[in-house]
Amino acid sequence: MPTELYDTKATKKAVNLRVNGDLLRQAKALNINLSKALEQQLVELAREARARQWLAENKSAIDDYNARIEKRGVFSDGLRRF
Repeated sequence: MPTELYDTKATKKAVNLRVNGDLLRQAKALNINLSKALEQQLVELAREARARQWLAENKSAIDDYNARIEKRGVFSDGLRRF
């Protein structure tokens, strides 16, 4: 998997958002950088969505592998000493 989920050097784009007024007030009072906070959250959401997508795309192979291991065990079953 790539170490970066997106181009960190891409230009910034202006967006219009609607945010709960009290939450915005608190964030400003706490000196929270809204752009940075949003980007960090979007990275995490994208990472989670990609993981779910990968699992869905590979479900058949994962299920086949798990069934094979359950039926035959792993190659080192006879070698392990624990």
